[in-house]
Amino acid sequence: MKKVLLLAVVLCLGSLSWAGEGRQDAVDRLAKAGQVLDEIMATPDKGIPQEVFENAKCIAIVPSMIKGALIFGGKHGRGIATCRTSSGWSAPAFISVGGGSWGLQIGVQDIDLVMTVMNDQGMQRMLSNKFQVGGDAAAVAGPVGRHASAGTDWKADSEILTYSRSKGVFAGISLTGAVVEQDNDSTRAIYNRRIGQRTILSGSVATPDVAASFMTAVRHSSHLARAAEAREGEQK
Repeated sequence: MKKVLLLAVVLCLGSLSWAGEGRQDAVDRLAKAGQVLDEIMATPDKGIPQEVFENAKCIAIVPSMIKGALIFGGKHGRGIATCRTSSGWSAPAFISVGGGSWGLQIGVQDIDLVMTVMNDQGMQRMLSNKFQVGGDAAAVAGPVGRHASAGTDWKADSEILTYSRSKGVFAGISLTGAVVEQDNDSTRAIYNRRIGQRTILSGSVATPDVAASFMTAVRHSSHLARAAEAREGEQK
């Protein structure tokens, strides 16, 4: 009997330890995602065009996504998403991105991934708990620079624009075949219960205090894009 009780106590303590580590990991990811966004928007000539960010329905950031390959390729990372609502940006939703590819390739690369959702159809995909890029949702490598190219019909045709940053270089990236789904463990760690992506990203959930720095980065980036676009309009 004593051994059974001792085992129960050990398992309970182990679960509490895991829960604490999981929450801290999610909190760290929120901070890193906000930092990535701040750094990218601080270099407008080499980052996301003003028009893209200003017209984005949702934005997702995956800091330190790993891309690796040895004939078989793969990618995996966990990040944060938020969508525009009638009262501003929604509380953050936790996502994971994973997938594979085939080809003559070798190497491992650590990148920061950014996805901007550009229309209502793409937004519905992000609100779901799981979708495949290129299968369920159309995605293309996004334009880079202060302005999106006038010759690129990015707003009309693209559900999701995808970007990567590696070693300071920011560029569009193809994520065809990757699966984006809810990170249930991180969701429970931060919200203390399981909540669907639609509920979080539609604005029905209050933003937790630990997400303050991330939400500040999103609002600041949105303000920069809106102010820059307004200045451009006044100069014309």
